[in-house]
Amino acid sequence: MLALTAAAAFGGFAATALSNLVDVPAKAAPAVATVPAAGALPTAVSGMPMPSLAPMLKRVLPAVVSVTSKQRVRVNTPFGDDPVFRRMFGIPEERIAQSLGSGVIVDAKRGLVLTNNHVIEDADEVSVNLADGRTLKAEFVGSDPDTDVALMRIPADNLTAIPVADSNRLQIGDFVVAVGNPFGVGQTVTSGIVSAVGRSNLPGAGFQNFIQTDASINPGNSGGALVNLNGELVGINTASFNPRGSMAGNIGLGFAIPSNLASSIKDQLLAGGVVRRGTLGIDTQDLDARIAKGLGLEESRGAVVTRVYPGSAGAAGGLKVGDVIMSANRQPIENAEALRNFQGLQAVDTRVTLDVRRDGKPLQLVTSLREAPKALQGAQLDARLTGASFADLPESLRRQGLSGVLVEAVAAGSRAAQNGLQKGDVVLASSSGQFSDLSGLRAAFAATPDTLILRVLRGPNRGDLPMR
Repeated sequence: MLALTAAAAFGGFAATALSNLVDVPAKAAPAVATVPAAGALPTAVSGMPMPSLAPMLKRVLPAVVSVTSKQRVRVNTPFGDDPVFRRMFGIPEERIAQSLGSGVIVDAKRGLVLTNNHVIEDADEVSVNLADGRTLKAEFVGSDPDTDVALMRIPADNLTAIPVADSNRLQIGDFVVAVGNPFGVGQTVTSGIVSAVGRSNLPGAGFQNFIQTDASINPGNSGGALVNLNGELVGINTASFNPRGSMAGNIGLGFAIPSNLASSIKDQLLAGGVVRRGTLGIDTQDLDARIAKGLGLEESRGAVVTRVYPGSAGAAGGLKVGDVIMSANRQPIENAEALRNFQGLQAVDTRVTLDVRRDGKPLQLVTSLREAPKALQGAQLDARLTGASFADLPESLRRQGLSGVLVEAVAAGSRAAQNGLQKGDVVLASSSGQFSDLSGLRAAFAATPDTLILRVLRGPNRGDLPMR
Protein backbone atom coordinates (compact mmCIF):
# COMPACT_ATOMS: atom_id res chain seq x y z
CA MET A 1 0.00 0.00 0.00
CA LEU A 2 2.85 2.38 0.82
CA ALA A 3 4.53 1.62 -2.54
CA LEU A 4 1.31 2.28 -4.48
CA THR A 5 0.76 5.56 -2.63
CA ALA A 6 4.33 6.73 -3.43
CA ALA A 7 3.94 5.81 -7.14
CA ALA A 8 0.69 7.73 -7.42
CA ALA A 9 2.22 10.79 -5.79
CA PHE A 10 5.26 10.70 -8.14
CA GLY A 11 2.97 10.32 -11.17
CA GLY A 12 1.02 13.40 -10.12
CA PHE A 13 4.14 15.55 -9.74
CA ALA A 14 5.47 14.32 -13.16
CA ALA A 15 2.18 15.08 -14.92
CA THR A 16 2.11 18.62 -13.45
CA ALA A 17 5.70 19.26 -14.56
CA LEU A 18 5.06 18.02 -18.14
CA SER A 19 1.92 20.16 -18.33
CA ASN A 20 3.91 23.25 -17.36
CA LEU A 21 6.57 22.45 -20.01
CA VAL A 22 3.96 22.05 -22.75
CA ASP A 23 2.38 25.38 -21.84
CA VAL A 24 5.71 27.23 -22.35
CA PRO A 25 5.83 28.49 -26.00
CA ALA A 26 8.85 27.25 -28.02
CA LYS A 27 11.31 29.86 -29.29
CA ALA A 28 11.82 29.51 -33.07
CA ALA A 29 15.43 29.40 -34.28
CA PRO A 30 16.34 31.75 -37.16
CA ALA A 31 16.07 30.09 -40.63
CA VAL A 32 19.44 29.38 -42.27
CA ALA A 33 18.34 27.94 -45.63
CA THR A 34 15.18 26.91 -47.38
CA VAL A 35 14.97 23.13 -47.98
CA PRO A 36 12.98 22.17 -51.09
CA ALA A 37 10.16 19.70 -50.65
CA ALA A 38 11.54 17.45 -53.40
CA GLY A 39 15.11 16.07 -53.01
CA ALA A 40 16.75 17.21 -56.27
CA LEU A 41 20.50 17.03 -56.99
CA PRO A 42 22.19 20.41 -57.01
CA THR A 43 23.18 21.80 -60.40
CA ALA A 44 26.49 23.01 -59.01
CA VAL A 45 28.84 22.35 -56.10
CA SER A 46 31.18 25.10 -54.86
CA GLY A 47 30.38 27.06 -57.98
CA MET A 48 31.36 24.20 -60.34
CA PRO A 49 28.71 22.52 -62.54
CA MET A 50 27.92 18.87 -61.73
CA PRO A 51 29.52 16.46 -64.28
CA SER A 52 27.13 14.43 -66.47
CA LEU A 53 27.43 11.98 -69.35
CA ALA A 54 24.11 13.10 -70.77
CA PRO A 55 25.47 15.59 -73.37
CA MET A 56 27.88 13.00 -74.75
CA LEU A 57 25.25 10.23 -74.80
CA LYS A 58 22.84 12.42 -76.78
CA ARG A 59 25.36 12.19 -79.62
CA VAL A 60 26.12 8.48 -79.14
CA LEU A 61 22.72 6.85 -78.57
CA PRO A 62 21.31 7.45 -82.10
CA ALA A 63 24.28 5.53 -83.54
CA VAL A 64 23.72 2.34 -81.48
CA VAL A 65 21.07 0.01 -82.88
CA SER A 66 19.28 -3.16 -81.83
CA VAL A 67 19.75 -6.18 -84.11
CA THR A 68 17.22 -8.98 -84.53
CA SER A 69 18.20 -12.09 -86.48
CA LYS A 70 15.87 -14.87 -87.57
CA GLN A 71 16.80 -18.35 -88.68
CA ARG A 72 14.59 -21.14 -90.03
CA VAL A 73 15.34 -24.32 -88.08
CA ARG A 74 14.05 -27.72 -89.13
CA VAL A 75 11.93 -29.46 -86.48
CA ASN A 76 13.07 -33.06 -85.97
CA THR A 77 10.64 -35.75 -84.81
CA PRO A 78 11.08 -39.36 -83.64
CA PHE A 79 9.38 -40.45 -86.88
CA GLY A 80 11.64 -38.44 -89.16
CA ASP A 81 9.91 -36.81 -92.10
CA ASP A 82 6.67 -38.86 -92.00
CA PRO A 83 4.08 -36.35 -93.35
CA VAL A 84 1.13 -38.32 -91.89
CA PHE A 85 2.64 -38.13 -88.39
CA ARG A 86 3.26 -34.39 -88.79
CA ARG A 87 -0.35 -33.78 -89.91
CA MET A 88 -1.85 -35.89 -87.11
CA PHE A 89 -0.01 -34.04 -84.37
CA GLY A 90 0.29 -30.64 -86.05
CA ILE A 91 4.08 -30.63 -86.04
CA PRO A 92 5.52 -28.03 -88.44
CA GLU A 93 8.49 -28.84 -90.63
CA GLU A 94 10.41 -25.81 -89.40
CA ARG A 95 10.33 -23.11 -86.76
CA ILE A 96 11.77 -19.61 -86.57
CA ALA A 97 14.65 -19.15 -84.10
CA GLN A 98 15.17 -15.52 -83.11
CA SER A 99 18.11 -13.88 -81.36
CA LEU A 100 18.83 -10.34 -80.22
CA GLY A 101 21.98 -8.25 -80.22
CA SER A 102 23.29 -4.77 -80.89
CA GLY A 103 25.20 -2.92 -83.57
CA VAL A 104 27.06 0.35 -84.19
CA ILE A 105 26.65 2.71 -87.14
CA VAL A 106 30.19 3.63 -88.23
CA ASP A 107 29.42 5.22 -91.62
CA ALA A 108 26.21 7.26 -91.89
CA LYS A 109 26.47 7.99 -95.63
CA ARG A 110 26.88 4.35 -96.64
CA GLY A 111 24.74 2.94 -93.82
CA LEU A 112 27.49 0.65 -92.52
CA VAL A 113 26.84 -1.15 -89.22
CA LEU A 114 29.40 -3.17 -87.26
CA THR A 115 28.26 -6.02 -85.03
CA ASN A 116 29.47 -9.44 -83.85
CA ASN A 117 29.56 -12.40 -86.19
CA HIS A 118 27.81 -14.55 -83.59
CA VAL A 119 24.86 -12.12 -83.53
CA ILE A 120 23.96 -12.72 -87.21
CA GLU A 121 25.70 -16.04 -87.96
CA ASP A 122 23.58 -18.39 -90.14
CA ALA A 123 20.67 -15.92 -90.03
CA ASP A 124 18.11 -16.01 -92.86
CA GLU A 125 16.90 -12.50 -92.09
CA VAL A 126 18.38 -9.61 -90.09
CA SER A 127 16.56 -6.43 -89.12
CA VAL A 128 17.90 -3.32 -87.42
CA ASN A 129 15.89 -1.14 -85.02
CA LEU A 130 17.08 2.46 -84.92
CA ALA A 131 16.87 4.71 -81.88
CA ASP A 132 14.25 6.87 -83.67
CA GLY A 133 11.88 3.90 -83.98
CA ARG A 134 12.57 2.88 -87.59
CA THR A 135 12.99 -0.83 -88.39
CA LEU A 136 15.01 -1.74 -91.48
CA LYS A 137 16.14 -4.94 -93.17
CA ALA A 138 19.91 -5.23 -93.17
CA GLU A 139 22.08 -6.37 -96.06
CA PHE A 140 24.93 -8.73 -95.15
CA VAL A 141 28.30 -7.40 -96.37
CA GLY A 142 30.70 -9.90 -94.81
CA SER A 143 32.00 -11.40 -91.60
CA ASP A 144 35.12 -12.81 -89.98
CA PRO A 145 34.29 -15.59 -87.50
CA ASP A 146 37.86 -15.76 -86.18
CA THR A 147 37.65 -12.21 -84.77
CA ASP A 148 33.83 -12.27 -84.34
CA VAL A 149 33.34 -9.14 -86.46
CA ALA A 150 30.51 -8.73 -88.99
CA LEU A 151 29.53 -5.88 -91.28
CA MET A 152 26.01 -4.97 -92.48
CA ARG A 153 24.50 -2.20 -94.60
CA ILE A 154 21.13 -0.53 -94.00
CA PRO A 155 19.30 1.58 -96.62
CA ALA A 156 18.34 4.72 -94.71
CA ASP A 157 18.80 8.47 -94.63
CA ASN A 158 19.44 10.74 -91.66
CA LEU A 159 21.68 8.27 -89.85
CA THR A 160 24.13 9.13 -87.09
CA ALA A 161 27.56 7.49 -86.92
CA ILE A 162 30.02 7.23 -84.04
CA PRO A 163 33.51 8.65 -84.64
CA VAL A 164 36.18 5.95 -84.21
CA ALA A 165 39.05 6.49 -81.77
CA ASP A 166 42.56 5.00 -81.82
CA SER A 167 42.13 2.06 -79.44
CA ASN A 168 45.92 1.70 -79.16
CA ARG A 169 45.88 4.80 -76.93
CA LEU A 170 43.48 3.20 -74.45
CA GLN A 171 44.97 2.74 -70.98
CA ILE A 172 44.03 0.75 -67.93
CA GLY A 173 41.89 3.00 -65.75
CA ASP A 174 40.33 5.02 -68.59
CA PHE A 175 36.59 5.59 -68.12
CA VAL A 176 34.36 3.89 -70.71
CA VAL A 177 30.63 3.55 -71.37
CA ALA A 178 28.87 0.48 -72.86
CA VAL A 179 25.70 0.96 -74.91
CA GLY A 180 23.49 -1.87 -76.17
CA ASN A 181 20.28 -3.85 -75.79
CA PRO A 182 20.83 -6.33 -72.91
CA PHE A 183 18.26 -9.13 -72.63
CA GLY A 184 16.11 -7.22 -75.15
CA VAL A 185 14.93 -4.70 -72.54
CA GLY A 186 15.84 -1.76 -74.79
CA GLN A 187 18.72 0.62 -75.23
CA THR A 188 20.76 0.66 -72.03
CA VAL A 189 23.86 2.53 -70.86
CA THR A 190 26.39 1.25 -68.31
CA SER A 191 29.71 2.72 -67.26
CA GLY A 192 33.02 1.55 -65.83
CA ILE A 193 36.73 1.61 -66.49
CA VAL A 194 39.18 -0.27 -68.69
CA SER A 195 40.26 -3.18 -66.49
CA ALA A 196 42.89 -4.55 -68.89
CA VAL A 197 44.01 -4.41 -72.51
CA GLY A 198 45.40 -7.10 -74.80
CA ARG A 199 43.50 -9.98 -73.17
CA SER A 200 44.03 -13.18 -75.17
CA ASN A 201 43.25 -16.09 -72.87
CA LEU A 202 39.48 -16.52 -73.20
CA PRO A 203 38.35 -20.11 -73.87
CA GLY A 204 36.34 -20.77 -77.02
CA ALA A 205 37.05 -17.48 -78.80
CA GLY A 206 39.13 -16.97 -81.95
CA PHE A 207 42.02 -14.57 -82.45
CA GLN A 208 41.99 -12.36 -79.36
CA ASN A 209 43.15 -8.91 -78.34
CA PHE A 210 40.28 -7.91 -76.05
CA ILE A 211 39.65 -4.81 -73.99
CA GLN A 212 38.47 -5.92 -70.55
CA THR A 213 36.02 -3.66 -68.72
CA ASP A 214 33.81 -3.70 -65.64
CA ALA A 215 31.09 -1.76 -67.47
CA SER A 216 28.14 -4.15 -67.31
CA ILE A 217 27.88 -6.30 -70.47
CA ASN A 218 25.10 -8.88 -70.68
CA PRO A 219 23.53 -11.08 -73.39
CA GLY A 220 22.12 -8.70 -75.99
CA ASN A 221 24.96 -6.20 -75.53
CA SER A 222 26.98 -8.16 -78.11
CA GLY A 223 27.84 -5.95 -81.06
CA GLY A 224 27.14 -2.75 -79.14
CA ALA A 225 29.44 0.21 -78.56
CA LEU A 226 32.14 0.77 -75.99
CA VAL A 227 32.90 4.50 -76.06
CA ASN A 228 35.24 6.87 -74.25
CA LEU A 229 34.10 10.04 -72.51
CA ASN A 230 34.44 11.97 -75.77
CA GLY A 231 31.77 9.75 -77.33
CA GLU A 232 34.27 7.99 -79.60
CA LEU A 233 34.15 4.27 -80.37
CA VAL A 234 36.98 2.35 -78.69
CA GLY A 235 35.53 -1.16 -78.91
CA ILE A 236 32.73 -3.50 -80.00
CA ASN A 237 31.26 -5.31 -76.98
CA THR A 238 31.43 -9.04 -77.61
CA ALA A 239 31.44 -11.22 -74.49
CA SER A 240 31.07 -11.42 -70.74
CA PHE A 241 32.37 -14.03 -68.36
CA ASN A 242 30.46 -15.69 -65.54
CA PRO A 243 31.31 -19.16 -64.12
CA ARG A 244 27.57 -19.91 -64.08
CA GLY A 245 27.15 -18.93 -67.75
CA SER A 246 26.56 -15.61 -69.49
CA MET A 247 22.80 -15.76 -68.94
CA ALA A 248 23.46 -15.64 -65.18
CA GLY A 249 24.40 -11.97 -65.60
CA ASN A 250 27.39 -9.71 -65.39
CA ILE A 251 30.01 -9.95 -62.64
CA GLY A 252 32.30 -7.21 -63.91
CA LEU A 253 34.21 -9.21 -66.52
CA GLY A 254 33.24 -7.86 -69.94
CA PHE A 255 35.26 -7.96 -73.16
CA ALA A 256 35.28 -5.81 -76.29
CA ILE A 257 37.05 -6.00 -79.66
CA PRO A 258 39.35 -2.97 -80.05
CA SER A 259 38.10 -0.40 -82.57
CA ASN A 260 41.37 -0.54 -84.55
CA LEU A 261 40.97 -4.28 -85.13
CA ALA A 262 37.26 -3.95 -85.99
CA SER A 263 38.02 -1.11 -88.43
CA SER A 264 40.74 -3.18 -90.13
CA ILE A 265 38.34 -6.10 -90.57
CA LYS A 266 35.65 -3.72 -91.88
CA ASP A 267 38.00 -2.28 -94.50
CA GLN A 268 39.02 -5.74 -95.72
CA LEU A 269 35.40 -6.92 -95.93
CA LEU A 270 34.47 -3.84 -97.95
CA ALA A 271 37.44 -4.30 -100.27
CA GLY A 272 37.02 -7.97 -101.11
CA GLY A 273 34.46 -9.62 -98.85
CA VAL A 274 37.14 -11.73 -97.12
CA VAL A 275 39.88 -11.19 -94.56
CA ARG A 276 43.46 -11.89 -95.64
CA ARG A 277 45.79 -12.85 -92.81
CA GLY A 278 49.54 -12.88 -92.66
CA THR A 279 51.65 -15.82 -91.51
CA LEU A 280 55.30 -16.65 -90.88
CA GLY A 281 54.84 -20.08 -92.47
CA ILE A 282 56.37 -22.02 -89.57
CA ASP A 283 55.38 -24.70 -87.08
CA THR A 284 56.15 -24.16 -83.40
CA GLN A 285 55.67 -25.79 -80.03
CA ASP A 286 55.69 -24.60 -76.42
CA LEU A 287 59.00 -24.22 -74.62
CA ASP A 288 58.99 -26.34 -71.47
CA ALA A 289 61.71 -26.57 -68.81
CA ARG A 290 63.35 -29.64 -70.39
CA ILE A 291 63.62 -28.07 -73.86
CA ALA A 292 64.76 -24.75 -72.37
CA LYS A 293 67.61 -26.50 -70.55
CA GLY A 294 68.64 -28.32 -73.72
CA LEU A 295 68.73 -25.02 -75.64
CA GLY A 296 70.74 -23.28 -72.93
CA LEU A 297 67.93 -20.94 -71.83
CA GLU A 298 67.23 -19.86 -68.27
CA GLU A 299 63.45 -19.33 -68.63
CA SER A 300 60.86 -21.65 -70.18
CA ARG A 301 59.00 -19.00 -72.15
CA GLY A 302 58.59 -18.62 -75.90
CA ALA A 303 57.71 -20.62 -79.03
CA VAL A 304 60.23 -23.15 -80.40
CA VAL A 305 60.42 -23.36 -84.21
CA THR A 306 59.97 -26.99 -85.28
CA ARG A 307 59.54 -26.48 -89.05
CA VAL A 308 60.15 -23.66 -91.54
CA TYR A 309 58.28 -24.06 -94.83
CA PRO A 310 60.18 -23.27 -98.06
CA GLY A 311 59.23 -19.92 -99.58
CA SER A 312 57.63 -18.70 -96.35
CA ALA A 313 58.08 -15.37 -94.57
CA GLY A 314 59.96 -17.21 -91.83
CA ALA A 315 62.42 -18.65 -94.34
CA ALA A 316 62.90 -15.22 -95.93
CA GLY A 317 63.61 -13.74 -92.52
CA GLY A 318 66.24 -16.35 -91.65
CA LEU A 319 64.36 -18.42 -89.05
CA LYS A 320 65.76 -21.89 -88.40
CA VAL A 321 64.53 -25.01 -86.65
CA GLY A 322 65.42 -24.74 -82.95
CA ASP A 323 65.09 -20.95 -82.79
CA VAL A 324 63.02 -19.71 -79.85
CA ILE A 325 60.79 -16.71 -80.60
CA MET A 326 60.58 -14.55 -77.47
CA SER A 327 58.70 -11.51 -78.83
CA ALA A 328 57.19 -10.15 -82.04
CA ASN A 329 57.02 -6.39 -82.61
CA ARG A 330 57.90 -5.99 -78.92
CA GLN A 331 54.91 -8.08 -77.88
CA PRO A 332 55.97 -10.92 -75.53
CA ILE A 333 55.39 -14.43 -76.91
CA GLU A 334 54.71 -16.79 -74.02
CA ASN A 335 53.99 -19.95 -76.03
CA ALA A 336 53.05 -21.32 -79.46
CA GLU A 337 49.40 -20.26 -79.10
CA ALA A 338 50.43 -16.69 -78.35
CA LEU A 339 52.51 -16.59 -81.55
CA ARG A 340 49.63 -17.98 -83.60
CA ASN A 341 47.27 -15.41 -82.07
CA PHE A 342 49.73 -12.62 -82.92
CA GLN A 343 49.94 -13.73 -86.57
CA GLY A 344 46.17 -14.06 -86.87
CA LEU A 345 45.70 -10.41 -85.93
CA GLN A 346 48.14 -9.13 -88.56
CA ALA A 347 47.41 -8.19 -92.16
CA VAL A 348 49.34 -9.51 -95.15
CA ASP A 349 52.69 -7.74 -95.73
CA THR A 350 52.92 -6.58 -92.10
CA ARG A 351 56.57 -5.99 -91.20
CA VAL A 352 57.51 -8.01 -88.12
CA THR A 353 60.59 -7.78 -85.92
CA LEU A 354 61.29 -11.02 -84.06
CA ASP A 355 63.42 -11.32 -80.93
CA VAL A 356 64.92 -14.79 -81.10
CA ARG A 357 67.24 -16.99 -79.05
CA ARG A 358 69.53 -19.16 -81.18
CA ASP A 359 71.98 -21.45 -79.38
CA GLY A 360 71.19 -19.49 -76.22
CA LYS A 361 72.22 -16.15 -77.75
CA PRO A 362 69.90 -13.21 -78.56
CA LEU A 363 69.21 -12.47 -82.23
CA GLN A 364 66.85 -10.06 -84.00
CA LEU A 365 65.25 -10.99 -87.33
CA VAL A 366 63.00 -8.89 -89.58
CA THR A 367 60.54 -10.18 -92.19
CA SER A 368 57.18 -9.36 -93.80
CA LEU A 369 54.22 -11.70 -93.31
CA ARG A 370 52.85 -13.51 -96.33
CA GLU A 371 49.26 -14.51 -96.96
CA ALA A 372 48.04 -17.64 -95.24
CA PRO A 373 46.33 -20.11 -97.62
CA LYS A 374 42.54 -19.99 -97.41
CA ALA A 375 41.73 -23.46 -98.76
CA LEU A 376 43.28 -26.46 -100.49
CA GLN A 377 41.59 -28.73 -103.00
CA GLY A 378 42.07 -32.43 -102.34
CA ALA A 379 42.95 -33.10 -105.98
CA GLN A 380 46.02 -30.86 -105.58
CA LEU A 381 47.28 -33.12 -102.81
CA ASP A 382 46.31 -36.66 -103.82
CA ALA A 383 43.89 -38.13 -106.37
CA ARG A 384 42.21 -40.14 -103.60
CA LEU A 385 41.07 -36.84 -102.04
CA THR A 386 39.46 -35.50 -105.23
CA GLY A 387 36.23 -33.66 -104.49
CA ALA A 388 37.19 -32.56 -100.98
CA SER A 389 38.13 -29.02 -99.98
CA PHE A 390 40.21 -28.37 -96.86
CA ALA A 391 40.46 -25.23 -94.70
CA ASP A 392 42.26 -24.22 -91.53
CA LEU A 393 40.46 -24.98 -88.28
CA PRO A 394 38.50 -22.11 -86.74
CA GLU A 395 40.44 -20.62 -83.85
CA SER A 396 37.58 -21.50 -81.48
CA LEU A 397 38.33 -25.20 -82.15
CA ARG A 398 42.08 -24.71 -81.81
CA ARG A 399 41.56 -23.20 -78.38
CA GLN A 400 39.83 -26.43 -77.41
CA GLY A 401 43.10 -28.25 -78.05
CA LEU A 402 42.45 -29.50 -81.60
CA SER A 403 45.07 -29.45 -84.33
CA GLY A 404 44.68 -30.29 -88.00
CA VAL A 405 42.46 -29.14 -90.88
CA LEU A 406 38.72 -28.90 -91.51
CA VAL A 407 36.91 -30.63 -94.36
CA GLU A 408 35.11 -27.57 -95.74
CA ALA A 409 33.16 -29.32 -98.50
CA VAL A 410 32.83 -32.69 -100.25
CA ALA A 411 31.34 -32.91 -103.73
CA ALA A 412 28.54 -35.46 -104.05
CA GLY A 413 29.63 -38.63 -105.86
CA SER A 414 33.29 -37.64 -105.78
CA ARG A 415 36.12 -40.01 -104.94
CA ALA A 416 36.50 -38.41 -101.49
CA ALA A 417 32.78 -38.89 -100.85
CA GLN A 418 32.94 -42.53 -101.94
CA ASN A 419 35.82 -43.00 -99.51
CA GLY A 420 33.57 -41.77 -96.68
CA LEU A 421 34.90 -38.26 -96.10
CA GLN A 422 32.19 -35.81 -94.97
CA LYS A 423 31.83 -32.06 -94.68
CA GLY A 424 32.67 -30.95 -91.12
CA ASP A 425 35.20 -33.73 -90.47
CA VAL A 426 38.39 -32.65 -88.72
CA VAL A 427 41.44 -34.38 -90.19
CA LEU A 428 43.91 -34.70 -87.31
CA ALA A 429 46.72 -36.59 -89.09
CA SER A 430 47.41 -38.95 -91.97
CA SER A 431 49.75 -41.74 -92.97
CA SER A 432 51.51 -39.18 -95.17
CA GLY A 433 52.72 -37.25 -92.12
CA GLN A 434 51.78 -34.97 -89.25
CA PHE A 435 50.38 -31.46 -89.81
CA SER A 436 48.67 -28.72 -87.81
CA ASP A 437 47.31 -26.48 -90.57
CA LEU A 438 46.99 -26.11 -94.35
CA SER A 439 50.67 -25.33 -94.85
CA GLY A 440 51.57 -28.50 -92.97
CA LEU A 441 48.98 -30.50 -94.93
CA ARG A 442 50.52 -29.38 -98.23
CA ALA A 443 54.03 -30.25 -96.98
CA ALA A 444 52.86 -33.68 -95.77
CA PHE A 445 51.80 -34.57 -99.34
CA ALA A 446 55.07 -33.49 -100.96
CA ALA A 447 55.57 -37.20 -101.72
CA THR A 448 52.56 -39.38 -102.64
CA PRO A 449 52.09 -42.18 -100.04
CA ASP A 450 51.39 -45.73 -101.22
CA THR A 451 48.72 -46.17 -98.55
CA LEU A 452 46.64 -43.20 -97.43
CA ILE A 453 44.80 -43.34 -94.11
CA LEU A 454 43.28 -40.27 -92.45
CA ARG A 455 42.79 -39.91 -88.70
CA VAL A 456 39.37 -38.19 -88.52
CA LEU A 457 37.36 -36.54 -85.75
CA ARG A 458 33.61 -36.61 -86.51
CA GLY A 459 31.51 -35.16 -83.72
CA PRO A 460 32.70 -36.82 -80.51
CA ASN A 461 34.14 -39.86 -82.33
CA ARG A 462 37.66 -40.46 -83.65
CA GLY A 463 38.66 -43.10 -86.16
CA ASP A 464 40.84 -44.05 -89.12
CA LEU A 465 39.45 -43.64 -92.63
CA PRO A 466 41.25 -45.50 -95.49
CA MET A 467 41.30 -43.55 -98.78
CA ARG A 468 41.27 -45.76 -101.88
